[in-house]
Amino acid sequence: MSVALLIARHEWRRLAVQPFAWGLAAVAVALMAWQFLLSLDGFVELAPKLGGLQHAPGATDLVAIALLRSWSSLLVLLVPLVTMRSFAGERRAQTLPLLLASGVGNARIVVGKYLGALGYVIGLTVLVASMPLALGFGAALDAGKVAAALLGLGLYAAALVAIGVACSAWTAQPALAAAAALAISSLLAVVDAGARLQGVDSSAINYLALPTHLQPFFLGLVGSVDVVYFGLVVVVALALATRRLDVLRTGD
Repeated sequence: MSVALLIARHEWRRLAVQPFAWGLAAVAVALMAWQFLLSLDGFVELAPKLGGLQHAPGATDLVAIALLRSWSSLLVLLVPLVTMRSFAGERRAQTLPLLLASGVGNARIVVGKYLGALGYVIGLTVLVASMPLALGFGAALDAGKVAAALLGLGLYAAALVAIGVACSAWTAQPALAAAAALAISSLLAVVDAGARLQGVDSSAINYLALPTHLQPFFLGLVGSVDVVYFGLVVVVALALATRRLDVLRTGD
């Protein structure tokens, strides 16, 4: 595992010196900051009217959870851009054979690349989450609900990063890897939309959708079935990436 952490640290350093990574982070955080300010302004205007209502939503639902929901939607677009160079970039630069010849197991290489990309995404998530959490100094936040939402976001990000790393391993072009990851993530995000339009909301196709398992966390509910689902997505995606490296190593 120490080797995997070394590879992850190398990935973090590689991202830290890339203007693209810094630009992507700046744009993403700026968008979330703008939405946070708009949500906060709207909440301040609504607060006097909500004060007289029973069980009225507060800053947790109208500002914090709303911002985290928007961040989850942005992650579908952002993560493929972060992971697209994990392996495809190595292949394009012709440095992947050197990595494969280093004697490190394929699984460790995949886990290291995965942890490197995940660390970047989690770092951005922490920055975004710090905005609504700052409201705790002047407003009453439901700490349990926010914590559940952050846990769900972490699992959701982990699944998206795993999909992105797998796509990068199976393609030789970073742009194609990003497109494939975006397509798969988007498909898993809307796979149950048609079924729900037909009134089906408890079938296997609903279970496959990412939002089906993320939504309970935003409601403050942490279920083992949802945690297991995200874990399975990560394991399957990383296993596919490892299998691809096996093929590349043997040259078949």
